[in-house]
Amino acid sequence: MPGWHEATKELQADGRVTMVGIIQEQHPQRARLFMQWKQMGWPIMVDARNELGVAVVPKTILIDEHGIIRDMRPPRRGITEVAEAFASRSFEPPGVAPVAATAAPPDLRVLSEATAAGTVDAWRRYAGALVDWAGPERLGDAVEAYTRAVELEPDDGPAQFGLGVAFRRRFDSEYRHPGDFQSAVDHWGRALSIDPNQYIRRRRIQQYGPRLDKPYPFYDWVPRARADIVSRGETPWPLPVEPSGAEFARPARTFSAGDPDAPEPDRDDRIRHDARGFILARTTVVPSEAKPGATVRVHLDFRPNGAIGAHWNNEAEPMQVWVSPPVGLAVDRRSHTVENAPAATSLETRTVEFEVQVPPGAAPGTITLPAYALYNVCEGLDGTCLYRRGDFEIEIRVSGEH
Repeated sequence: MPGWHEATKELQADGRVTMVGIIQEQHPQRARLFMQWKQMGWPIMVDARNELGVAVVPKTILIDEHGIIRDMRPPRRGITEVAEAFASRSFEPPGVAPVAATAAPPDLRVLSEATAAGTVDAWRRYAGALVDWAGPERLGDAVEAYTRAVELEPDDGPAQFGLGVAFRRRFDSEYRHPGDFQSAVDHWGRALSIDPNQYIRRRRIQQYGPRLDKPYPFYDWVPRARADIVSRGETPWPLPVEPSGAEFARPARTFSAGDPDAPEPDRDDRIRHDARGFILARTTVVPSEAKPGATVRVHLDFRPNGAIGAHWNNEAEPMQVWVSPPVGLAVDRRSHTVENAPAATSLETRTVEFEVQVPPGAAPGTITLPAYALYNVCEGLDGTCLYRRGDFEIEIRVSGEH
């Protein structure tokens, strides 16, 4: 987009060209930040579920003054000349007048009633409309509707991908359910297996996946964008969901097991275990299934248990996470430290990410990776603050493919 924007600045200013973009982002506010950074003020439409079925991006389309597509593969070289030549042409109107299109939100009631027909298409349309138009409080309904679609037709790639989008969107909302992130990854993976040539589906998994499978760092531009925007005296567009470590990570060519000499913080298991469940640990493995010898990226998130009024105590040592790989399984980091928040107490979600290499000769099935966290936590506003150990397991599924 920046290349075509730069090539058409004068044409846009003269009113000879209008630029419009369509993005397949899971988090469209990031595109808005990018547009602000590059000072591109033209409209951007969002197609997070890839309803257009775009297989590869970027894709440039030239549309004339009558709304007729004239070129879907303009040259990528000499784009200034290409844009000038296109803007200088005058096209004859079509023999049949184009139908005027109006943009209006879909009627959710009508779409809901249409599902009575019991078709995959009806359920998929209703689910997609819920994701895009109904608000976060209806994401559970969207998940249920997409689930009905994939139950009717498990090989419906758009429905599988859309279900992944709905799960991840609910994960990012206040209505999240345990396992939403993993469910998103699972369904994106199924959608990709249905059509392995689908670029958008592959990139969505790589966005959160291991470095060995990354084509580039997805969001490493965010800090620089914010700094440049602030230097211009502007306020950067806020991001409701900040990029994670995986989304900043740079590609790697080889896997390297890290910190072999790191001391285990509770080797003798002397810290009292968190029997009350003050902190809830959730795990997500990307991709959902690994071939023997391949790597996965593990995402851990730790949340205070609101049901018992738990919160972090930040007036003691920081949280530690230790990963204990069984023989044959390699991790790039066993020891992790999560710094405390500035306030004396807090309720934030704390995250840890690391990568795991599956043994080359691993048999199909599930490998269990033990881990534990040490943390300071309190119960209720005036409750006792305790130092506790929370044990959990990470399950890595191994496929039969080599």
